[in-house]
Amino acid sequence: MDALVANYASDSDSDGDAPAATAGEAAPVPPEPSALLPPPPLDLLQPPNFGSRVRSFPHVEGNYALHVYIPVVIPSDAKKHLVLVMRRAASFVPDLYAIDADYALSELCKDEQKLEKVLLSREFHVSLGRTVAIQVHQIESLVAMLRQKFRSQQRYWMDFNKWEHFVNDDCTRSFLSLEVTSTGLPEISKQITMVDDVYRLHGLPEFYKNPRPHISLAWALGDVSCKLKQAIKEIEKSQSSLGTSQKSNLRCKFSHVVCKIGKKVYDICKLAD
Repeated sequence: MDALVANYASDSDSDGDAPAATAGEAAPVPPEPSALLPPPPLDLLQPPNFGSRVRSFPHVEGNYALHVYIPVVIPSDAKKHLVLVMRRAASFVPDLYAIDADYALSELCKDEQKLEKVLLSREFHVSLGRTVAIQVHQIESLVAMLRQKFRSQQRYWMDFNKWEHFVNDDCTRSFLSLEVTSTGLPEISKQITMVDDVYRLHGLPEFYKNPRPHISLAWALGDVSCKLKQAIKEIEKSQSSLGTSQKSNLRCKFSHVVCKIGKKVYDICKLAD
């Protein structure tokens, strides 16, 4: 199978919270709604965090899921273009869902405003390390070392210039993603190495040997690589025929690295605007 492989795990690997963050370190995210309840109406624009990630390691009491990443917010001037692309993708892969949400892309596509709000107005992320389980006594040391590593970061541009598909390790989820293959790739690759250094000192598995920095916008159950490949071909064809082929589908400026441990979020570095 020539599908690309990426690791997606749940945001939390403990039923309890991690030790309280110090003042100024982001508040915990709200808990997931019960699976027994119907999803809230789209008008609320607060889709539940459901389905797009699967825990890749067994739950152990006292362990917490660790995820280090670059937050990405899509600029308003890129949203209209991406709305057209996602509608095109949904026409070829009708079982796609908005990332981190329980809303079918095909349904969202019926209302452009809701598609933009629910799908494109959320925070995306570029992973800098695997999502792994850590023990509570490792948290303080790990956060401190990451902050030390990232203390002298500078701003740079990230061009998400290539549509690609990824499949998680156990082939339970497929993802439609935008990959960084040029501008920003050297800087992100260096940051991944920095995170690997800290992971190694804590006995944690390092990132993939050939990193493919990306953000994922939609997901589907199982391995639907063939459908996603076709969708990407059609997206590229339509962009070319309309004369809208761009050097970059999405350009963002790096300014922030976050470490999420369980339900707590720690700022590792945050550059002033």
